[in-house]
This record gives sequence, structure tokens and C-alpha cells, in this order.
Amino acid sequence: MSGASVGAPVERREGREKVTGAARYAAEFASPGRLFARPVPAAVARGRVTGVDVSEALRLPGVVDVLTHENAPRLGEPDDATLAVLQGPEIPHRGWCVALVVAESLEAAREGAAAVRVSCAREPHDVTLSASHPRAYVPEKANGGYPAVTEQGDPEGASAGAAARVDVGYRVPPLHNHPMEPHASTARWDGERLTVHTSSQGTTTVRAVLAGLFGLTEDRITVVAEHVGGGFGSKGTPRPDVVLAVMAALRTGRPVTVALPRRFLPSTVGHRAPTVHRLRLGADADGRLTSLVHEVATHTSRIKEFVEQAATPARVMYACPAVRTLHRVVALDVPTPSWMRAPGEAPGMYALESAMDELAVELGMDPVELRIRNEPETEPESGRPFSSRHLVECLREGARRFGWEGRDPRPGTRAEGPLLIGTGVAAATYPVLVGPSTASARALPDGGFLIETNATDIGTGARTVLAQIAADALGVPPERVRVRVGSSDLPSASLAGGSSGTASWGWPVHEACTRLAERLAAHPGRIPEEGLVEHADTAGRADAKSPYARHAFGAHFAETAVDTVTGEVRVRRLLGVYAAGRILNSRTARSQFVGGMTMGLGMALTEGSTVDAAFGDFAESDLASYHVPAHADVPDIEAHWIEEHDPHLNPLGGKGIGEIGIVGTAAAIGNAVHHAAGVRLRELPLTPDRVLAAMNAL
Repeated sequence: MSGASVGAPVERREGREKVTGAARYAAEFASPGRLFARPVPAAVARGRVTGVDVSEALRLPGVVDVLTHENAPRLGEPDDATLAVLQGPEIPHRGWCVALVVAESLEAAREGAAAVRVSCAREPHDVTLSASHPRAYVPEKANGGYPAVTEQGDPEGASAGAAARVDVGYRVPPLHNHPMEPHASTARWDGERLTVHTSSQGTTTVRAVLAGLFGLTEDRITVVAEHVGGGFGSKGTPRPDVVLAVMAALRTGRPVTVALPRRFLPSTVGHRAPTVHRLRLGADADGRLTSLVHEVATHTSRIKEFVEQAATPARVMYACPAVRTLHRVVALDVPTPSWMRAPGEAPGMYALESAMDELAVELGMDPVELRIRNEPETEPESGRPFSSRHLVECLREGARRFGWEGRDPRPGTRAEGPLLIGTGVAAATYPVLVGPSTASARALPDGGFLIETNATDIGTGARTVLAQIAADALGVPPERVRVRVGSSDLPSASLAGGSSGTASWGWPVHEACTRLAERLAAHPGRIPEEGLVEHADTAGRADAKSPYARHAFGAHFAETAVDTVTGEVRVRRLLGVYAAGRILNSRTARSQFVGGMTMGLGMALTEGSTVDAAFGDFAESDLASYHVPAHADVPDIEAHWIEEHDPHLNPLGGKGIGEIGIVGTAAAIGNAVHHAAGVRLRELPLTPDRVLAAMNAL
């Protein structure tokens, strides 16, 4: 594919709308008579509702109705049990919705929710994960359909004869998405037709789910997500807010908005499940891996199995003749975990890349060289050739840019007063995912073009990149191309998740525009009033199994300063170098890489959640207690990429870039902290109290 637009640093099209407030989000679509609804969360960790007293709430000014499991509309059986809200008295975890107050204003709904009195029969609960939990089991599959267990060779025997070995454990706590726009939905019934504005990463899926729940045909439902204020995986599937909004609108006959308070998000919309890792690595005297064992324990809820696939990166990263990976999970009385910011890869690579650093120390080898020495020729697990793999180039280019050469490997050798300075490195990988999608391209009589596909722009600049792809295929400037996305009435498309959006949507856009350009070249005379249109559908090709192993790769470098007085860790520099296929917009790509690295910094230093064993609740339920990084936390952050041509992906040659920036950052920072202070902390986040305690224990 050739052209002057793709790859250029084009400004995102909706930027002005967002900064001026013209962009409208799901809770901002006001219809005449609109009502507001607020859920009432369960205050017990497990049990049953024995009674709901709504009398006081109904007496309050502005309160219109209160839905409970006794009067709420009945739903069809959902595939996702987290959506079966107000269908029965059972309480599977704290925060489960037990009532919904509907009122004339947001304030009245909040006051009414506080006035609802819920009586519950408590049952014993268990919310504490441990690797040796007696109810832990090996599932059939981990998230994404990955096998829960894989084994090649004889890891135990190979480890016994290794010249160098590490056997270490790591812990990653529960983590929460916390998008800037909390989950919200506005539902309106017009007779038997339903229109929903919702904050979602994929409205095609939302429409299908609502059709099943409410017994409708999909052609009677329109779901719109024109602008979405972040999702990070938590909006990848429908959440209770959209179901509650539709239920309340059905019962009252009026439009209803449900906007979840931020404090409700941890228990309502999924989270990254905690993971407990054990890594056992063996290597010969030259640093070549002879054995690799990665075992993971995690939790899921009692109502839906979700297994964080954290051991899967170990299956593709390094050449090793003997590898074993294992996932174990225990069902607890916790909210159902879900996708969050590079699920599987983020916690799994933190553990693997930290263990690789420990192995480098054990061998007395440079950690960059150790990774290069274990570069595989083919994908270790499957034996398939890589469609492209330039991890070594990323490591070498990153080392050059970062000034790695001449680094003294001894910990604690650089000091600035009370500060100890260290540097660390980690590799990164993320699978190339592509979903079947459709698109249409229309030539208009005014000389413009209209591209339509139900992509979702969650802040990544999808509209902009699709316009660039279309412009190049049509051979016109991007200014002549309009793009419509974010409605289930448009040609269906896959969701915005798994770093798959642009690759999935750009493929049919490119095809439709290519066909349209050919048709226009042969078209005599003027364009008719209705225009000329071409369609494209990648089903059967985008989802076809490839003979190649397709992954993006990267290298992360970090410099940290550790305060020996307070234990505070400050990241002075972060550098990421990536091999992610063709970069389609250098401006938005750099923004996504930097954003991912910032999220990885949060995972390393500030973000962490705990489950209160007594109450079954997440103790950190808002941004005052769950700390995400601020600008002051990332004073110097750089993202670069190498030119990578990969003909085995899609017509664009692009790989996903939204999540790989997260994957190796936490390990690079943890490894830098060890190099600075000589302490190895194996539980995230690396908070001052933990760092100081570790240094004092030396």
C-alpha cells in the first residue's frame, strides 16, 4: 500500500471537539423526560436478599421508581452471568446490584439510593488468594482460549543439571482500569424500538447481547458510542450499567441514564485479577536457557470463570528446550475479573523479565546480552516461523539510545547524596490480533468520500487513521474523506480491544476504497446524487489461521532514583523501542506508546488494590486511594520504533500498538530499582514502605 497520508503525523480529527466540550458522551444525550438511575450495591460479601424496604425512598421528592429483584423486568439467560442483575435474591459478592433507584435528577437518585433499606442473610465468604488454596484447580482453558498447561521436554531434569538457576516468586495485586469516563448508558424506547448510547469498546456486541436479554431482533436496536472516554478493557463487553438503563427505561416508559459512580467501578466492571507467580529458570554457563517453568495462581468469581493468561508469554519469548507453563485458579467470593491493559502479558512479562534479570545477576552477565543470547529462530511453543521478529534490534537500538554501554553492573555504585541511581531493562511482546470486520466507501457528488464502519474510537485516533488509509487507497487528500464510526447501524466491525482495532477495521476500509477507486476510474460522467458505494467484508480471511506466529516486540529501559531516607522511587527516564509493523500515524502511535509506558509505570510504583478479608471489599475504590501516575511522575519518557515490513499480517502491514507499551515497563523499573539499591522486591507496587523496609533489612 502506497501513499503520502499513511504514516504521517496527522492530528486527530475529533481533538477540537473534545477540548472544547462539543464531543458528547453516553450520559450527555438528554431526551425529553429523561430520568436518572443509581444502583444500590450489596453491603455483604456473600448471601441472599431477604427484604428490600423502598418506602422511604419513594417518599422522597423526585424519586419515580425503585427496581428490585421482585419487580424488575425478566431477562433472557445471559452468557455473561455478571449481567443477570436484579433477577434473584442471591448476592455473589459485595457491590452486587440489589436495587435501582430511578428519579427525575441525579441528585434525587443518589438520595433515594441512600434511603433504600436492604435486609440480607449473610453467608460465609472467602476472598483471599493463595497459591496453595485448597480449592485451586487447573482450568480447561485460560482467557483467550489458551491451554492452561503446556510442557515441552523435561524441565525438572534440565534444571537439575543447569550451571545457574533461579527459583523465585512474584505477586501482582488486583488492578483497576479507572477510565476517565466512568461506565454510563442512556436508553430510550420508541415503541418497540430501542436506542442506547453507551460507553463501550464495541457496540455491535452490545446490540447482540441486549437482543438476547430483552427478546428483541437486532434490527430493532441501535447502540451508539460516538465518543468514549477510555476503557482499557473494562468496556470491551457490556456491563451492568447498560442492562440497568434499558430495564429502567422499559419499566418507566421514559429515557433513563445510568452513570456508575467511580467508587462502584472496582466491584462492577471487572478488574485485573491478582496473580501469584513462580519462575524457575536454568541456564548453562554461557547463559543459554536449559529449563523454564512459569506457574501462575489467580482468582476468579463464583459466577463466571475468567483466568488471567499470565504464563502465556513464556511460551513465545525465548529459546529453551524444556518449558512448562501452568495456570491454576480458585473461585472466590469476589467480583468477576476481566480484561485490563494487556491482560496476561502485563503481569506475566513482569514476572518473566524480572526473573531473567535475576538470572543475569546469577550468571554475572549483562541482561541485554542474556536476552539476545536466547533469541529463538522460530516460535518456541508452536515451531511456526515468525511473520517478523526484531526484538534483538529493539534491544540493541534501545541500549544505544539509552547509553547502556559502560553500565557498571554492580548495584549501589551510583549515588547522588541520599539517592541511589540504577538502570534496568526488560523485553516486551504482544500478540497480533485481527478480527473480521466490514466497511463501506461512498463517493459523493460533491467530490468527497464517506467511509462507514462500526469501529469505536476510545481515544486512540481511530477516525484519523482510517481517514488516512482511505485517502491513500482513493488517491485523494485526507480532507476529502469523512469517517463515520461508533454506531451499530453502520457496517459491523470488531471491538476496540486486544490492540486489534486499526488492523481489523483498516483492512475492509482499504479494500472498499480500492474497489471504489477502480470503479471511479471506469465511471463515465458525474457521480449520481446517491453516490457510488463499495463494500468489503474480511470474514474468513481476517480470522483465518495463519501459518506464521504473529507478535509485536519491544524493549524497555528505565533509570530510577531510590531515596535511602524515605524509600521513594522516582523514575528519571523511560525509553521504549518497538517493532510493531508499519506505523500508520506517527503522532498517534507515539501517544499510544507513551501512554502505555505511563500505565506500566503506574503498575510498577503506584497502582495497587487490596481485598479486605473481613468485608470482601476492595479497599481502594476511588482515585484518592487508587493512585494513577500524574505528569510529575514521568519527567522524561521517549518512544521510538524500528521500520518493520511484515507482509503476513494484513494489507496495511500494521501490528497493534495500544498495549505493548505497558508490557515490559514494570519489570524494567523493578530491575532498575535492584540495580540502584541492591534490593530485589518481588511484589508490586514498589511503594516507599516496601522499598525502605527492604533496604533496612540489608
